[in-house]
Amino acid sequence: MTPSDNKARSRWLAIVGSRIAGSLGAVFGLVLAVRAPDWPVKVLGVAIALSALAVTAIVPASLAHRWRTPPRP
Repeated sequence: MTPSDNKARSRWLAIVGSRIAGSLGAVFGLVLAVRAPDWPVKVLGVAIALSALAVTAIVPASLAHRWRTPPRP
């Protein structure tokens, strides 16, 4: 592999990793919200799930925008 291929692969893995981490956070938040015995923990679980879904939507898009190929003149 060339250095540019390695760079592209590591960036792709970072984007996919952020999606997976956000999805796992959302699942954790939902499990916490469903299995919690009292309401403050349920609210915390919902907050974790919503913030993880936001991370899943925002972080990969911002990384792709940051690392996009510049347009040719």
